[in-house]
Amino acid sequence: MGLTTFDAIAFVAFLSAVIGISLYASRDEDTSEDYFLAGRSLTWWLIGFSLIASNISTEHFIGMAGSGFGSAGMAIASYEWIAALSLVIVAFWVLPLFLRLGIFTMPEFLEHRFGNPARTIMAIYLMAAYVGVAIAGVLYSGALGLQTIFGLDLLPGIWLIGILAGAYTVYGGLKAVVWSDLLQGSALLIGGCVVTVLGLSEVGGLQSFLETNEDKLHMVLPADDPELPWTIFLLGIWIPNMFYWGFNQFITQRTLGARSLAAGQRGIIFAAGLKLIIPFIIVFPGIIAFQLYGSSISDGDQAYPMLIRDLLPAGLRGIFFAALFGAVMSSLDSMLNSASTLFTMDIYKRHLRPNANAHRVVRIGRMATAVFVVIGCILAPFPAQFEGVYEYMQLVWGFISPAITAVFIFGILIPRAPLSAAVSGLLVGPVTYGLLNWQLPQVAFLNHMAFTFLVIVAVMTGLTVLQPRTEPVVYNTVSDIDMTPSRGARMGGVFVALTTVALYVVFW
Repeated sequence: MGLTTFDAIAFVAFLSAVIGISLYASRDEDTSEDYFLAGRSLTWWLIGFSLIASNISTEHFIGMAGSGFGSAGMAIASYEWIAALSLVIVAFWVLPLFLRLGIFTMPEFLEHRFGNPARTIMAIYLMAAYVGVAIAGVLYSGALGLQTIFGLDLLPGIWLIGILAGAYTVYGGLKAVVWSDLLQGSALLIGGCVVTVLGLSEVGGLQSFLETNEDKLHMVLPADDPELPWTIFLLGIWIPNMFYWGFNQFITQRTLGARSLAAGQRGIIFAAGLKLIIPFIIVFPGIIAFQLYGSSISDGDQAYPMLIRDLLPAGLRGIFFAALFGAVMSSLDSMLNSASTLFTMDIYKRHLRPNANAHRVVRIGRMATAVFVVIGCILAPFPAQFEGVYEYMQLVWGFISPAITAVFIFGILIPRAPLSAAVSGLLVGPVTYGLLNWQLPQVAFLNHMAFTFLVIVAVMTGLTVLQPRTEPVVYNTVSDIDMTPSRGARMGGVFVALTTVALYVVFW
């Protein structure tokens, strides 16, 4: 697909604006709090846009749209709508505790709650998952999109994305990340809406689309469905969502940088509201592609790129190219910054150089970011060996998300749970999940997550009964952040919850 002069100008101008504004906003990031948490100065709208832009990337536009094209149909939207409810829970139950402790990372909370061994295990898990799964998956899906739409070879596309996103992340830290997310997230949402509107027009309008694709517009699938049976709502789908939005450094880092509890809660609820519309600009186009192309596409991951190729006129292609490229960088820069934070704060400063000064800590963080870029680019072709990049990423996250979710929730709810329970839970989880996938491959992996979660809770319960803490854990307030909750966010949370229920009723 050839790009017009206007396409090229739009792409270069957008990319230059993103990098320039991000670097300017993040100048003089000298302390670890500045570099890793944006000086704890983030406003609610920056947090909200950053959460969405960091989350939505080409694994959604390529992978989730591909699932909509395939047998899952609209049911794949459960990842988005259950996420909205999970965000409400995080805003009012989890975030206040994290902000009160003044932590930099999620593993750091486990040290407050249990002890250093739990912190170290989780940090290693997350770094491995970010570099080997998340960063590699985003780089691969981004390069695949560029290859399908614009003919750019896969390997050059991977390294181009990695180098550009890595450059301003190395320099600017979290503040550069959230400002780039604001610009790229806006372009992403607008571009997605344009594709949806043009796609609906191509198939005869919304009413015609709904009538023609009625069999693919159901959120609740039979119990024997291999991917998304209705049984996942009992527990399975809640585990990756609570992990992702509540205990995942990649996402929570921008909420930890909130200037106040109220700002953090407003930002999270704003993001929850945006999650409700994501399926209409990603899953709907996947189903539209099925209606337009049917069996002519052998790989569902090509559905969204085909729509862009066929529906967008010359000129708009360059704008969406920029938005798609921005989506990749939004997720990638966040993952790089989070992986760097984990290594620097949980491994380097905790174990290797506890007395390192602020300048050295920032320098190590920048070096770690650069190394993770290179490793991610090398591993990026690996997801091509699996069927569907979105399912690949969700499946592999299952090795750690049930364990981390169980340990956090159990630790918060059971004040006398000991360190041995946390360490055992973190170690038992990946083994249990791996055995289930090996022995029962025909069972939906979300149900594997649910069973793994229950096994971990049983192990932790047994150890807590046998060797409980002598005294219940006490959390000392470290941060001086304003902890006044947001009344408006509470009302917004109720609205999000009721709207989510209404959407499930409509698309039952």
